[in-house]
Parts: sequence; structure tokens; C-alpha cells
Amino acid sequence: MTKFKFPSAYTILFVLIALVAALSWIVPAGKYEMTMNEALGKEVPVAGTYKLVEGNPQGIVDVLLAPIDGLYNHDTYQAGAIDVSLFILIIGGFLGIVTKTGAIDAGIERVTDRLRGREEWMIPILMALFAAGGTIYGMAEESLPFYTLLVPVMMAARFDPVVAAATVLLGAGIGTLGSTINPFATVIAANAAGISFTDGIWLRVAMLVAGWLLCVAYVMRYAKMVRNDPSKSLVADKWEENRAHFLGNKSDQMLEFTLTRKIVLGIFVAAFAVMIYGVAVLGWWMAQISGVFLAAAIIVGVISRMSEEELTSNFIDGARDLLGVALIIGIARGIVVVMDNGMITHTILHSAEGIVTGLSTVVFINVMFVLEVVLSFLVPSSSGLAVLTMPIMAPLADFANVGRELVVTAYQSASGLVNLVTPTSAVVMGGLAIAKVPYVRWLKWVAPLLGLLTVLIVVCLSLGAVL
Repeated sequence: MTKFKFPSAYTILFVLIALVAALSWIVPAGKYEMTMNEALGKEVPVAGTYKLVEGNPQGIVDVLLAPIDGLYNHDTYQAGAIDVSLFILIIGGFLGIVTKTGAIDAGIERVTDRLRGREEWMIPILMALFAAGGTIYGMAEESLPFYTLLVPVMMAARFDPVVAAATVLLGAGIGTLGSTINPFATVIAANAAGISFTDGIWLRVAMLVAGWLLCVAYVMRYAKMVRNDPSKSLVADKWEENRAHFLGNKSDQMLEFTLTRKIVLGIFVAAFAVMIYGVAVLGWWMAQISGVFLAAAIIVGVISRMSEEELTSNFIDGARDLLGVALIIGIARGIVVVMDNGMITHTILHSAEGIVTGLSTVVFINVMFVLEVVLSFLVPSSSGLAVLTMPIMAPLADFANVGRELVVTAYQSASGLVNLVTPTSAVVMGGLAIAKVPYVRWLKWVAPLLGLLTVLIVVCLSLGAVL
């Protein structure tokens, strides 16, 4: 019997495009009166002004053209996705070149070496570094090489592969959950919602710090328990097998932390610092910050003495790793294109407006969080989920007197939470496979932490709604 395999995000989104096109034949076409919101600089629907209009049902040709239109289409709530997609490819190339130099691996090895004898302190330090990657640029697929590096290190420190997997997955995951300037989540979602990505940043910082503390405490408690009694390890039955696999051929020689690698790490940090300053102070957008990372990639390649062929091939390999993210943005936005062209977007908003009418702001934002959690299981891509839901969810916030930035926070926290466990994520399944941690055991182990993080998110969203 052939086992059922959950479809990819691409298939799910194409199916959704087709379903939305079918709905355009059933759902009455309608439209709100629009008014200019001076604070947003965009037109927004006026509550209570909905009226029926002539329909425009979408056919097969419209479905096929929707992803293409989604890349460059400009509408009321969002700019075209082509600039974001190109930025994603360029930053992927930059990360590919930096990773190839070994600078990041060498830096982590130095941290672990200096903590010898105090190995448990590797956990908060490394989780802070991975969280920084998550909150700054949505570290996901880029984290997979670190499983190979950290599992032997953690096992040598008398921990187990679960500690290594949790350090990477929960570290980068909590950073993404509490994204501050992550271009693949917060920036895309804010762009789709028609606001600045810096709006609501302090609430997200609070969630990031509190979530990081929860994750660190949870992992350290388990790590100490395993160190004191290896039989309590989640993978105790695989202890000898794992030791043979991860430590059998382990070399004692560390990567040399050369001056070149130190400079590369400095450029890596500087590139993101320039991006933050450019966007926050100079008003840059995707074209300018793409140029920053393109320049940084070239500089790193030259400093590392890569040949022209090596530099370009490493850049292309890195861009290829994120090509799926770039493409999924157009596909996901194709759903909105079909909804808009089919004249049913405002009808859906009208129905939702009726649902949220009378709800308190606290109830509204938590209902929004639950909806995003459900959708995150279907669309594990944070960027795909952002462009799928924000153009719909953000205007609803206007009706409920909730800031759009709080809706963005609800979206990213829901997406980040689900992507710690969802089996549709290559990062979750790939990372656990590398660390040889069975998925079902991981799910059981991390479940209490998910409950704690959910409580934290609900509390933060509720406070954000009333303050």
C-alpha cells in the first residue's frame, strides 16, 4: 500500500488558487467604498459601505496566469512581489558564499572550545546566535548544516542528539517566532499589510526575549538530566549507535579561525547592520538592500580568494536553495489576484466584518492567531503565508480597531510556533533526520514547551490589544 504523502506548499497553493477561482462563480461579487488612510498612505475599505457589483468569474486561463500576475501585480494592499523575490535570491547567494568559507562553523567551534568544562552554557549562547539569525533573516534551511556540526559536539559533552537538534531548531525557531526585521516574514507581512515593518517591533522584541528564555530553560533542564542519567535520554535506545555514527570518525582538529574567516564574519554582521540602518533611517527598500548583500557577497568572495568560477557557483548554489521561497511568493499572491479579479475579496471581508463585529479587541486578535495557526499547517512557508493572509487579515483589523501591526505579530508568532513541529517543513524533518531524532519522539518531547509558548503568545497579543 502506498503511504499518503502530504503535498508540498506549491501544490496546496495551486489548489487554493483553483478553489478561489471556483468560488468566484459562486460567491456574490461586491465592493466597499475606499478612502485614503493618510497614516498608511493607502486606500482602505470603509466599514458599512459594502454593495454588490457585477461579477467576473475566473477560468482556467486566469488560474494559470495568477502566479505570474502575482509576481508583479500591484493592488490596494501590496506592492508587486518581484522585488522581494529578487532580494531573496540575492541573500541566498550571499549566505551560500559565506557558508562556503567556513567562517560561521569556525566561529561556533571557538565558542564551544572556550566553554569546555562548562558545556551546558553552550546551549544559551548558541541558541541566542541561532535566534539572532531567525529574527534577523529568518534562518531556516541555512540551519541544516549546523546539525552535523553540533550533534558530535553535544555528544562529546555527554548530552544527546536531542539537545543538539533542540539548540538549532528551537533557537532559530524562536527567533523566527519573535521576528523583528526578518525579511522573509515580518517585512513581507508588513509590506502586504501596508505598514512599516518597524511598527509593533517592541512587542515582538518582548516575545523574542521571553520565548528565548523559555526555550533555553527547557533545553538546559533536559540536557542536565541526560548528562546525569543517560538512560533518561529521549533516544537512549540508540545511544551506542549514535556514538558510533557521530563520534566514530570525529577529528580532534578544529577548523582554523584564520584572519580571513574573522573578516568574513565581520562583513556578515556588517551587511545586516547596514540593512537595518538603511531601511530604518534612510528609507531603503528591496532594491537598495539587495545591492548591499550583492556587494557583501562579492567582497567576501574576493577576501576569501575564491576564483571567479567558485564565487559565481557558490552564489548560484545559495540562491538555488532559496529559489522555492522566491517562487512561492508569486504563487501565493496569485490567490489574492484571483480573489481581486473575481471581485470576491471584499465579499469575504464583508462576511468577516460581520463575524468580528461586537468582539472585544482581545478576542479578535486571539481568534486571528488561531486562524493563522490553522493556515500555517497548510502553508509552512512563512513568506507564502504572509502574502496569502495579510491582505485579507490586515483590513479586518481596521474594522475591529486593532492595529495592523498586531495582526502581523499574530501571523508571525503562529507561523513560528507551528514551524517548530510541522511535518510539512523540510527544516523540521531534515534537521531531525540529520540528528537521528525520530519525529514522533520529538513531537512528544516538545509538546509541553509548545503549550508554554502558546500561553506566552496569547498573553502578549492580549496585552498588545488593550495597551
